[in-house]
Amino acid sequence: MNLNASGTVFKYGDNVDTDVIIPARYLNTSSHAELAAHCMEDIDKEFVSKVKQGDIIVGEKNFGCGSSREHAPIAIQAAGVSCVIACTFARIFYRNAINIGLPILECPEAAKEIKSGDRVSVDFQTGIITNETTGKTYQAEPFPEFIQNIIAKGGLLNSIK
Repeated sequence: MNLNASGTVFKYGDNVDTDVIIPARYLNTSSHAELAAHCMEDIDKEFVSKVKQGDIIVGEKNFGCGSSREHAPIAIQAAGVSCVIACTFARIFYRNAINIGLPILECPEAAKEIKSGDRVSVDFQTGIITNETTGKTYQAEPFPEFIQNIIAKGGLLNSIK
């Protein structure tokens, strides 16, 4: 895993549920590319046409609430997003993200202050989030080494192999 991420922010509010991350009508596919093609379309029609490899999603409270489907973090990762930052995550989304190797960080101050379109960089080893647009830094709790290892290897199954 790249121990750093850097990209442009797509910002969303509270309670972004799995049904808006990847609408249920697309759950009949296991194609990561197909899931990515519909990521966030019910909350942000322009997301898939604007997102670039490495970009970052910032949400506020309870990001990823709703059903327990792994399709949601898979769609985000397959769309090219390098990291999701939020005040809090729904617990099942949090675990699913780690299981598939999508880095996520809880940092309420960063999640509230960072705006859509800001350039942000993240150091996953230290948990430092830097808003390159404003120059402000934030401290998130970095993952413990064993979780960093899971993410570095691209998810839980790869880390076991």
